[in-house]
Amino acid sequence: MTVSKGLENVYVAETSISSIIDSTLKYVGYDINDLIEQQVSFEEVVYLLWHLRLPNKAELKKFNEEINENMAVSETIITSLRMQHHQKLHPMSVLRTTVSMLGVFDTEAELDDGESVYRKGIRLQAKMPTIVAAFSRIRRGLDPIPPKKELSVAANFLYMLTGEEADALSVEAMNKALVLHADHEFNASTFTARVCVATLSDVYSGVTAAIGALKGPLHGGANERVFDMLEEIDAQSSNVRDYIQYKIDNKQKIMGFGHRVYRNGDPRAKHLRVMSERLTKEKQEEKWYQLSVEVEQAVWELKHLRPNVDFYSASVYHALGIDVDLFTLVFSVSRVSGWLAHIFEQYRDNRLIRPRAIYVGPENRKFIPIEERL
Repeated sequence: MTVSKGLENVYVAETSISSIIDSTLKYVGYDINDLIEQQVSFEEVVYLLWHLRLPNKAELKKFNEEINENMAVSETIITSLRMQHHQKLHPMSVLRTTVSMLGVFDTEAELDDGESVYRKGIRLQAKMPTIVAAFSRIRRGLDPIPPKKELSVAANFLYMLTGEEADALSVEAMNKALVLHADHEFNASTFTARVCVATLSDVYSGVTAAIGALKGPLHGGANERVFDMLEEIDAQSSNVRDYIQYKIDNKQKIMGFGHRVYRNGDPRAKHLRVMSERLTKEKQEEKWYQLSVEVEQAVWELKHLRPNVDFYSASVYHALGIDVDLFTLVFSVSRVSGWLAHIFEQYRDNRLIRPRAIYVGPENRKFIPIEERL
């Protein structure tokens, strides 16, 4: 028996949802580069992941209507968000608790037939951006803004954050970020969701578990750490190369670089790099893009690592006016589509996920009564 720490290069299941082969990411066989270049909507991608095919016009219209009809959240959820804000919790903890609460108030929460499971998926997908936007406003002392039914998920999210409909470039950037983060094979949070529902637990438990996994800085929390790093360099007026060299010399992780499954660079990063350049210029925040480029160059020269999807998403989200500690929540707004796709797939062909471990502890120990122990 051999151990592969972190399950690296261990294949545990088959999936039809997404693939990473030769540093190429595909959603149900569609190259992510093609989807971005064709400016596919996030809603089309969600439909693709869930149904394993792209929708026609009528199907997309119906799907959009289902999402929009379920975006609003109850006053009970808003009250809960207000209460959690006063507890000074990390926003990901607030999201985790709030999503769990959605299950408490869903009359179909415990139903496990296919149609009920799908309807719960619609509700979760629809309400996630509303929850994140509402919490963002509440902690700034502002009232939450209900969604507009005629807007896309990307446009609605930005509208609910600010109260104003966003410009076309901002909506384009938000939509692309959502598309690029939608799914990524058996990443940590997705695998967590599948492990959870493989016990035949409910959809809300699966998504809540996934949020808990995404919170960590080695997964979704990385984009927060990226912008923290950029702000630190800017505040100290540091020489970028010296700063990165210091990190390397002190064996500190440089967030936003390298990826376990990509050897030739993360294919998603280049699209966010382009959006970062365009958006920061439009918003007169160019220094964050320029600083990001300098960091990218220094890390390549000193470590030969390429940026991953987290690196340029940090400056994109900042330019969109999103608070740093909400970056991972925005990731969740997108990735819930992939979590749900994998939950649906796990239910369709379920087997309890129960790996083994190699025991390395002491052997053949003799029990000693407590009175005789020294």
